[in-house]
Amino acid sequence: MIIDCDVCVMDGTGACADCIVPMLLSGSGGPTRIGDDEEAAIGALSDAGLVSPIRLVVRGPARDAVTA
Repeated sequence: MIIDCDVCVMDGTGACADCIVPMLLSGSGGPTRIGDDEEAAIGALSDAGLVSPIRLVVRGPARDAVTA
């Protein structure tokens, strides 16, 4: 999965405050790829209430490229 706030429909909304993506991108300089294992780990930690979930909602036709 490629995570990038610039393609998220939630960018600039209150949802950003409860999303792990800004923390993951901090200092990265742009979009970041996370593997299936990392995505599953974030999901498990989020389900346990230990971290915020990935709230990335990709806008438009870029969806396939960003989530691939």
